[in-house]
Amino acid sequence: MIPRETVDKILDSAQIEDVVGDFVSLKRRGANFIACCPFHNEKTPSFYVSPAKGIFKCFGCGKSGTAVGFVMEHEGYTYVEALRYLAKKYHIEIVEKEETAEEIASRQHAESLYLVSEFAGKFFHDSLGTEEGRIGYSYFKSRGLEDATIEKFGLGWSLSSRTSLLDAARKAGYKEEFLIDTGLCYRRDDGKVTDRFYERAMFPIHSPSGRVIAFGGRTLRSDKAVAKYVNSPETEIYVKSRSLYGIWFARNEIVRQDKCILVEGYLDVISMYQLGIHNVVASSGTSLTVEQIRLIRKYSQNVTIIYDGDSAGIHAALRGINLVLKEGMNVKVVLLPDGDDPDSYSRKHTLEEVQSFIGTHEQDFIGFKTDMLLDEAGNDPLKKANLINDIADTVAMIPDPVKRSVYADTCSGKFNISADILFSRIRRTREDMLLEERRQAETQRRREELASELARENQGKPSPAAQQVTAADVVKLDDPFLAPCEKELLGFIVENGRTPLEFDRDSEYFIPDDRPDTVAEFIDNALAADDVSFSNSAYRKVYELYFELYDQGLTQTQIQTRLMNSQDPDIAAVAADLHIDKYLLTVENYRRSLTSVATQLIIFVPKSLLAYQSKRLYKMSRELSVSLAAAAGPDEQNRILEKMNALNKARTVINRKLGRV
Repeated sequence: MIPRETVDKILDSAQIEDVVGDFVSLKRRGANFIACCPFHNEKTPSFYVSPAKGIFKCFGCGKSGTAVGFVMEHEGYTYVEALRYLAKKYHIEIVEKEETAEEIASRQHAESLYLVSEFAGKFFHDSLGTEEGRIGYSYFKSRGLEDATIEKFGLGWSLSSRTSLLDAARKAGYKEEFLIDTGLCYRRDDGKVTDRFYERAMFPIHSPSGRVIAFGGRTLRSDKAVAKYVNSPETEIYVKSRSLYGIWFARNEIVRQDKCILVEGYLDVISMYQLGIHNVVASSGTSLTVEQIRLIRKYSQNVTIIYDGDSAGIHAALRGINLVLKEGMNVKVVLLPDGDDPDSYSRKHTLEEVQSFIGTHEQDFIGFKTDMLLDEAGNDPLKKANLINDIADTVAMIPDPVKRSVYADTCSGKFNISADILFSRIRRTREDMLLEERRQAETQRRREELASELARENQGKPSPAAQQVTAADVVKLDDPFLAPCEKELLGFIVENGRTPLEFDRDSEYFIPDDRPDTVAEFIDNALAADDVSFSNSAYRKVYELYFELYDQGLTQTQIQTRLMNSQDPDIAAVAADLHIDKYLLTVENYRRSLTSVATQLIIFVPKSLLAYQSKRLYKMSRELSVSLAAAAGPDEQNRILEKMNALNKARTVINRKLGRV
């Protein structure tokens, strides 16, 4: 909490014309200043700043307030964030409650990661001027980028040496641990530290406040064995699902135009920005997330999605529509001609032509879905009915009842169908959606209560994660050693089995496909690939019954109900335990995580499979060591030792992926 006297000092120091002047070009008119309003489009200035009164007022859109209010409105800050901004501007120290040693260490660690990232950004950018860096510079020029654009976005080149950044950072006094914690470097299996990025064109990613937090590196090789893009891993300062490429450069223009243009890639943003379209951001190769949409919502309620005209682009646009509407925002979609993306289209046309194309081809989701799916439906009445139901289900996502009503009427007129029928479908879909949200909220509340209770009960005892490994289960276990991992995987399946796992394009699990695997399919495919079935019969019975019901097309809730009401006491007991108690290790991960459920599943499901595989390999190695003692002769001993060595090597690789030493 900021002390009252500090707040008063900040308010007394803030000069309205000085604060507004940082964002708007002001012209003096008598005792006041005037400008074109930064909150709406206008050609004749109607935005006034009064130093005497300490306020701003726009007679066009009606917005007004103090210096703090301007920063809040313009930057999308909270009141406290605006005060911190002004305190920094006027060099006022904020002394709040006394920080603990852990809080101080955490804050200092995060600041160190920022400093290392900013050093790396400058290093990569400066490398463009080296002899080798001319390769990167030539690439950017071949994409039509001007020097001013390269400079503004801080584009760079990572040298071919595997330790160029590491060596430069060490020489500048930066610690190795921070290079690893930012993901700029990593430790290899042999223990040596090496650069993550080498011989790549570099795109720094900025936070909304303009600090470098991560990087994307593009190879210029045509070798298909080399990943086209390598991106920074998630860190303390960078969470991919909450970051938007270009938001630092676009946010003011998004506010001014009250519209955000959403594209997919780095060069899409840069080319459009260079052309003169400055309110553009990108999801950077990851599927659009709720957190990214909420970041846009800080600056505008209106989003225009411009994706490629191919099937992948259409699929991404369809998914993005539902997410944006569910957050109460307005969405329109523009599909570019097939074969074009925003980057190539911007380079082939003038600013006026691109703006005209966007203006004339923007569609609301009803028009977009109709154009995409009506041709496929043809004269088939069943397919046409499915299309109308699909659009009605999308309308149901909208939280504002007035907007829902308007869209339902539009859909009714477009398809010549009774509005009452549409409203009935929308109402049922919305009731199911809200019921599921309440169920999930209640489940999450129970998990948090359980976690808190366990934390209180186990003060001075082993951690819940450690207890999970040794705790007796609700059923008789055939293999207690593998039980924790099997229970964790089964928990993912029973709780979130039908949730799609939409991995980022740079993930090792990403497979170009129109339909991603669900959690259940991903786990089942992974176990089937290793020809593995659960060692514990109770878990195996639940697993087999789940997939039997899954294949019948039952919903996740229906499957959970069937499992908990099973006549087999083992199945009922395990299902109830998973549904209410769940696995403690994952409860801890969920409780500590601030990301969406979809993002959590993408992170934890593969890790759980790796942990299970590691334990199975360890168990096999342990069984071989017993066989070694009873081996008949040297030949058999050597054969067993070779198997043990291979298992240990495989386990080492898996453990490094899990981040274990």
